[in-house]
Amino acid sequence: MPVYVYSIVSRSHPQKLDGLHGVGDPPSELRTVAGEELTAVVSDAPEDLRPKRRDLAAHQAVQERLMADGTTLPLQFGFTADDEDAVRTVLEERAEEFAERLQALEGCVEYHLKAAQSEDAMLRQILTESDQARRMNEEVRTGRAGPDVPLALGELVSKEVEARKERLAAVVSEALSGFAREESTYKAAGDDFLSMSFLVDRDQEERLRTAVQKIADELGEDFDLRLRGPLPVYSFV
Repeated sequence: MPVYVYSIVSRSHPQKLDGLHGVGDPPSELRTVAGEELTAVVSDAPEDLRPKRRDLAAHQAVQERLMADGTTLPLQFGFTADDEDAVRTVLEERAEEFAERLQALEGCVEYHLKAAQSEDAMLRQILTESDQARRMNEEVRTGRAGPDVPLALGELVSKEVEARKERLAAVVSEALSGFAREESTYKAAGDDFLSMSFLVDRDQEERLRTAVQKIADELGEDFDLRLRGPLPVYSFV
């Protein structure tokens, strides 16, 4: 029977799962598959598994309980295996690799930061600081622009926006790099110029939060910095 795999932990991990349930409707029962050194937390895999709110919540609740009691290798939502034997085989074949990663993640949590500047504020800056953009915008606004000017202005602004986003991302990530063991960067979307995860020692959590707040204060009200955590270390497994 296919099984849904939540996380991998060491055999010494407490694995306290009382009061929790797995994904599916009705909710599946959690159990463990043990190898010689490692254990996987699993349940039966529903045939029609979808990222519904209740299943995402069940998955996350298992991760948070395990994380609270020790180091884990949390798997992303939706990971399944053919059966328990397949899980046990992977635990044995990759035991050394998993054990090394568990050691590297010991005492750490993940924080994820997204940062954005309001589009209007960035456009105002561009039109204030770029003589070319300001001149072209004035021509368009007053109706004096030729047919190619609006397109050229759009291209100029688009390139300037991307360049500014790259510079802002570099400044913020550099300011926070000293608070993390590892970092993982994602493609930012929308107004965001930064989407980044940090692997943080628990004794560095408050320092990271304070540093993010300081950066937010320095950047000002046109910027929005959203820090989430502590989270299971999904980005560093």
